[in-house]
Amino acid sequence: MTQNTSGNTTRTTTTTTATTATGAATTTATDPASSASPVFRYAAVTFDSSDPAELARFYGAFLGLPVAFSSDHFVLLGQEGAPGLGFNRLTDYRRPTWPDPAQEKQAHLEFGVDDLDTAEAHLLSLGAEKPAHQPAPDRWRVLLDPAGHPFCITTMV
Repeated sequence: MTQNTSGNTTRTTTTTTATTATGAATTTATDPASSASPVFRYAAVTFDSSDPAELARFYGAFLGLPVAFSSDHFVLLGQEGAPGLGFNRLTDYRRPTWPDPAQEKQAHLEFGVDDLDTAEAHLLSLGAEKPAHQPAPDRWRVLLDPAGHPFCITTMV
């Protein structure tokens, strides 16, 4: 805290970004009440499904990620010290109906590829599905994982 010439107290805040040994970015949260802010690291995105082991098998084969943790209700893919993907069993899981808004997708992942046709064929062989609706098939393809979550592949990144 600092005091200005009019006698009012003001707070100074800072945000710091650093890179860890694994290359993961860490950011301290801006906290105007404290000079010692905690450090937060991105750990994982977790998807609900009726069968987390099957969904982990699909993404593990797709991304070349090993199983870091597994139980009957949760599977985490990833390398030690790096962000991963989690899959959680939800007893009453309802598959997204994209592009029909009856059961929205809620979130989706985007993956960069060198060749759309080759990448699409590979993902279909792993168990992905290709919905009929493709908003811009020459720029990106929308596919569905085995639990129905939409994800995109693109050559734009």
